Amino acid sequence: IASLGWRISILLLCVVAVVSGQIRYSIPEEMRKGLFVGDLAKDLGLNVKRLVSGRARLVLDGDNKYVALDQNKGHIVVNERIDREKICAKKSPCSFSLEIVLEDPLELFSITTEIQDVNDHAPAFPKKEINLEISESTPTGTVFLLDSAADPDVGINSLQSYSLKANEHFVLKQHTRSDGSKYAEMMLQSSLDREKQSKHTLILTAVDGGEPQRSGRVKIHVSVLDANDNAPVFTESIYRASVLENVLRGTVIARVSATDADQGYNGNVTYSFTHLEEDSSCPFEINSYTGEVKLTGVIDYEVTPNYEINIQARDPWGVVGASKLIIEIADVNDNSPVITMASYSGKISEDSTPGTVVALISVQDKDSDSEKNGQIRCSIDGTVPFKIESSLTNYYNLVSDQHFDRESVSEYNITITARDFGSPPLSSSTKLHLKISDVNDNAPVFDKNSYSAYITENNSPGFSIFAVSARDSDWNQNARVSYLLEDTQVNGSPVSSYVSLNSETGVISAVRSFDYEQIKELQLVVKAQDGGSPPLSSNVTVKILIQDQNDNPPQVLYPVQTGGSMVAEMVPRSADVGYLVTKVVAVDVDSGQNAWLSYKLQKATDRALFEVGLQNGEIRTIRQVTDKDAVKQRLTVIVEDNGQPSRSATVVVNVAVADSFPEVLSEFTDFPHDKEYNDNLTFYLVLALAVVSFLFITCLVVIISVKIYRWRQSRVLYQSNLPVIPYYPPRYSDTLGTGTLQHVYNYEVCRTTDSRKSDCKFGRAGSQNVLIMDPSSTGTMQRIQSEKSILDEPDSPLEVTQYCVLTFITIKSIPFRSYILELFFYIPQKHVIRTNVKNDIAYFKSKHNNSHSWC
Repeated sequence: IASLGWRISILLLCVVAVVSGQIRYSIPEEMRKGLFVGDLAKDLGLNVKRLVSGRARLVLDGDNKYVALDQNKGHIVVNERIDREKICAKKSPCSFSLEIVLEDPLELFSITTEIQDVNDHAPAFPKKEINLEISESTPTGTVFLLDSAADPDVGINSLQSYSLKANEHFVLKQHTRSDGSKYAEMMLQSSLDREKQSKHTLILTAVDGGEPQRSGRVKIHVSVLDANDNAPVFTESIYRASVLENVLRGTVIARVSATDADQGYNGNVTYSFTHLEEDSSCPFEINSYTGEVKLTGVIDYEVTPNYEINIQARDPWGVVGASKLIIEIADVNDNSPVITMASYSGKISEDSTPGTVVALISVQDKDSDSEKNGQIRCSIDGTVPFKIESSLTNYYNLVSDQHFDRESVSEYNITITARDFGSPPLSSSTKLHLKISDVNDNAPVFDKNSYSAYITENNSPGFSIFAVSARDSDWNQNARVSYLLEDTQVNGSPVSSYVSLNSETGVISAVRSFDYEQIKELQLVVKAQDGGSPPLSSNVTVKILIQDQNDNPPQVLYPVQTGGSMVAEMVPRSADVGYLVTKVVAVDVDSGQNAWLSYKLQKATDRALFEVGLQNGEIRTIRQVTDKDAVKQRLTVIVEDNGQPSRSATVVVNVAVADSFPEVLSEFTDFPHDKEYNDNLTFYLVLALAVVSFLFITCLVVIISVKIYRWRQSRVLYQSNLPVIPYYPPRYSDTLGTGTLQHVYNYEVCRTTDSRKSDCKFGRAGSQNVLIMDPSSTGTMQRIQSEKSILDEPDSPLEVTQYCVLTFITIKSIPFRSYILELFFYIPQKHVIRTNVKNDIAYFKSKHNNSHSWC
């Protein structure tokens, strides 16, 4: 079976012919379900979309479900196993017809599928053994008709030849009937001698012409009898008979007769059919003594229009004579017309014009088309605004005959009758229920002119925000409303990337999680569209407002926590109560009360010495500093917002309580990791310091020389007055707000030896010194300490003080309103002058064309 299936798949062949709207395919039998039969779309010259839009369907006769239509591909495929022998028996060619119907517009195509035979049966003999009794007096040349082998296949796959195992007495002769079937005769070629050999065993083989070739065998046992030298002879070589297909069982169809010239017992003749197998469905039998042929089964003209039967007459000694009986089956009007709705939607639009096709009706009659029994007339019962028009053969169109008004009559009941022209005529009827459909003339209407909805930020994707609703006063599909989201832009992105709309329910859902800090509201347009054709629609505006959540903790801008160096705020021991140590500056990107910040002192080396402003984050002393207070003070400040729940951030502030740099240096440079430096590293550091010092002194000499030279050339420039205006960060001392500190930059401020002649006016600052304590920069701290002795002298003219202090502050990547730079100039009174360098540098440049008095 597997080999057969493989060969069938290889031999699959379709022959297509399109003539006057008809297609013909040819396929082998025994094809598996789902296998390809034909490319209907290609053969009809149609697009696959046309098959889908036209709701293409196959109209099959009766129980014919052998093929099906794949609309998506436009292919006809096998729907169930096809057995040619079951459908057509010996009829050839074997085919069945079907039609394909397309709608909008209506089209009909006829398809004929021919079933090719496959060699799936081997020739089989009706009996396993053939027993022959032959008289020894039988003359040579006597022919013995053998049982024919049966092969349900047709054509080349049917029985093609017989062969007989070689022997000295018998030879085989093959013959072909008028229908092309083969049968064999065995001829005696040499006389038999019962006394020499009374029994002979022969092997008869029947072979078909299929690929692979199949065969059947039967053993022939020949018993040699004594003399009987005359064979029965039929009165006619061919007998013919005709019978109606509705004749009753038991009716004698024909009578055959044969005579034997022998007398007595040797002249007795018996009759039999010779070509029938054991499971033959032949509806006839013959009386072995009288030769009467009776009907014992069911005959049907539509299945088998004629029968050809081989008859044998045999005497008691096995001598036989052969003849043939041909029975013609006459058609009787025994089939009523069958009405099939090939295409019927059950409704028609009230604006349809007269002549519109409502249904396509197929009427089939299995009786013969060549006689009146198969001719059909189709009509409508009663008075309705419809009529029947003939289409293709056996097809009729039900068309409208006038205009419709659904408000007057919304539906019709139609009875269609099909009647043949037989005697007596047979008929069948079917009833149709037809509805008049409404016309779409009303657009959907929203409940409101506009909608507003609210959603809290940080929502989960898929969250349902709001639902819109519209109604349509039309009926059925025309009143079915679907919702569409118009393609608009929100912040340069399509609105569909923010929200989605359920087309059936009108529910608007979030596609993403919203962030109030990025977007505060969405405005979208929703369209309600009905299901009519053409569809009608209306629009409505929906505004979605985003509500803030406390989802961002405070961000500390100052002081900035660094990992490589330690930033310390310096407090003199002479500081009074309320001395401003520093200010913690933080921001919160949330809005409303979620951005209201409060500052609290969480931990402190000495809680009795410092306090933090609840609203402004200012760290001040709450008592007089004494000599007993530790030099190194560590404060931990927590910043909280006012959200629910609140969020917070902490910052560590290092404070140095000292009056001099050496005291601070000794306290902050005693770190455990300094002890881990090895001797080699110390050597390299000393060497590097020596090289840097040498380069510094060399550069200093060169710079001083250049400065003196320029000073002589442009002495007149020093007579100008250049005010230096102290500048403080916005809201630095604001006690009501949280305060913000914008981008902080690193600047190096230098004073020349002629700075006493500069027109810059230095005011006394209201804040403390800022120190950068780096454990690894002990050499730099020693140099600063040595130079500080000059700065600490009262009223010391800063003549030889070419001194620069570098402030390191990390820049936070937060949007700031302005760029503020703070320059710190150390003067003998240890006050700090702060200036807005971005503005003042431009002013300096306008007053001093040469940059020798500032850097």
